[in-house]
Amino acid sequence: MAEGGDKLVLLDFWPSMFGMRLRLALAEKGLEYEYIEEDLRNKSPLLLQMNPVYKKIPVFIHNGRPVSESLIAVQYIDEVWTHKFPILPSDPYQRAQARFWADYVDKKVYSSSRMLWTTKGEEHESGRNEFIEIMKELEKELGDKPYYGGESFGYVDLAFIPFYSWFHAYETFGNISIEKECPKLIAWAKRCLERDTVASTLPDQDKVYDFVKMLRNKYGIE
Repeated sequence: MAEGGDKLVLLDFWPSMFGMRLRLALAEKGLEYEYIEEDLRNKSPLLLQMNPVYKKIPVFIHNGRPVSESLIAVQYIDEVWTHKFPILPSDPYQRAQARFWADYVDKKVYSSSRMLWTTKGEEHESGRNEFIEIMKELEKELGDKPYYGGESFGYVDLAFIPFYSWFHAYETFGNISIEKECPKLIAWAKRCLERDTVASTLPDQDKVYDFVKMLRNKYGIE
């Protein structure tokens, strides 16, 4: 139970970078919740009931009321529990910019990164080039700031850092070195990992790599 007797439940799947966002937001707010691991090959009746439109994780349930889509759920958590660690900036313009870049991560990073481990040949090469360009764009936006939120860890950092747990798989199957291409980005990720909330939330990169390798074998990509 959270503060005030609120019942919080998270329907999730451990390697999901989208679920990690909610786990991070809840950790930063210091909220206790029930974690329910979903089998995406055999989705639970609760998941189908709570997210009947997309039927996907993560789903955050607050006193029986579901909030779907990770960025929306993170914003909801930030708006409801204002007592600790503001995730979004208070300034309207800065808040709009943070939402823009979090949306950029959603629309660009996920689709291009999947091509690194799900494709072959020319399609793989195209995906690899696109992924590197996107990483460089994100590094450019980071600039010399410690975090995307400036001096403090914030909304864009929270939205993007879960992908770091997949970087080893991206580099191995994509045949790239993200650190060589974007050294400031890796320095930022390591800075984020110095936070206890981040370090305790992100799964081990080798564990994610083994999961991706299993999927590649399953779908005959190897």
